[in-house]
Amino acid sequence: MNHLIDAADLLERFCRYVRLDTRSDAHFATCPSTPGQWDLLRLLETELRELGAAEVRLTADGYVLATVPATSLKPRVPRVAWFGHVDTATELPGDAKPMVHRRYDGRPIVLPDDPSQQLTVDATPHLREKIGHDVVTASGTTLLGADDKSGVAVVMSAVRHLLRHPEIPHGVLRICFNPDEEIARGMTRLDLGELAADVGYTLDGEDLGEIDFETFSADAAVLEIRGVSIHPGWAKDVMVNALRLAGSFLAALPTEISPERTAGRDGFIHPVEVGGNAERCTVRMILRDFELAGLAAKRVIVEQVVAGLRTSEPRAVFTLTFPEQYRNMRYWLEKDMRPVELAREAVRRAGLTPLSTAIRGGTDGSNLTARGLPCPNIFCGMREVHSQREWVSLQDMAKSVETLLHLAELWHERA
Repeated sequence: MNHLIDAADLLERFCRYVRLDTRSDAHFATCPSTPGQWDLLRLLETELRELGAAEVRLTADGYVLATVPATSLKPRVPRVAWFGHVDTATELPGDAKPMVHRRYDGRPIVLPDDPSQQLTVDATPHLREKIGHDVVTASGTTLLGADDKSGVAVVMSAVRHLLRHPEIPHGVLRICFNPDEEIARGMTRLDLGELAADVGYTLDGEDLGEIDFETFSADAAVLEIRGVSIHPGWAKDVMVNALRLAGSFLAALPTEISPERTAGRDGFIHPVEVGGNAERCTVRMILRDFELAGLAAKRVIVEQVVAGLRTSEPRAVFTLTFPEQYRNMRYWLEKDMRPVELAREAVRRAGLTPLSTAIRGGTDGSNLTARGLPCPNIFCGMREVHSQREWVSLQDMAKSVETLLHLAELWHERA
């Protein structure tokens, strides 16, 4: 069945969502971690009700749940869930001023609030392929928030289309919008029993036609250093400066396994935050590898650096922990590739060529798959994410919507 996507509504939704600042913050234990996420969650709850979705609910922990009732007459069509996360990355503000560059002509895009931020077809991967598309950017000082508000808008557009076209056969579809994916807590408080789905898909990918079933495995690493404090005028041979020890630790980490020096299937150790004073200091890191053995090896590297510091400065106290974050979903999905294969067929029906790569990151699907809900990842067009140069093609987003509609039909057909 051919599906005519309402691109104007899709664009309007996306621009509405990205204006809200919803970045998450790992320093807060609440769920969601920031109050701004509630604004978008409540908006989505309202919009789902207005569209006519069933069983719409915003949970106390910030999960919007809803149902698109089945139109299939088959009795045992698997219940499919679609996911999008409302939070944006922590590094930059998320209250975007979206700019729509209609029928992009290939010339440099200068972001007006910071003209040093430019997108060109020579320096920006994939932008040349989008000449003639409607390209959306932010204005230069914030994230655009396409990660993952393009996914949220795609899901909402697909829900709207199906509710307006009951002649399209599909099983029960469960919708979930969640907080805090960017700080690896997106699914920690989701009740899978309440979700009541058999299979899921996150809308959190980049390349046109991308279907992902392999992610990094991830741990955090937290090093707390306690030095010895004293007035600096009388500090000789007494003071132990925790900040200097933190600097020594960072300098000792091998640069060849940093994000700046790795690509493909290589993992890394990445310091993300240092804070404190001369007496106490905390260094926060993330460790990434596609294989558990590689992840364990990176923990050993960090431990060895800390052991060296303990030897060189026995008066300081070093406390090192490795909180688990998520695991490579390939370990589970490779045992049953049906969710991946149906997604690839949906991509083909949308007129695209499916492709799968190992994601140098993670999705909420990593956690969900490990918990028993198989959950590959589907493209939604985002590019240059986590930067002021983030952008998205409206036409790519529309193809993502089309892919979801074909996918809903396929689970009905193959039931």
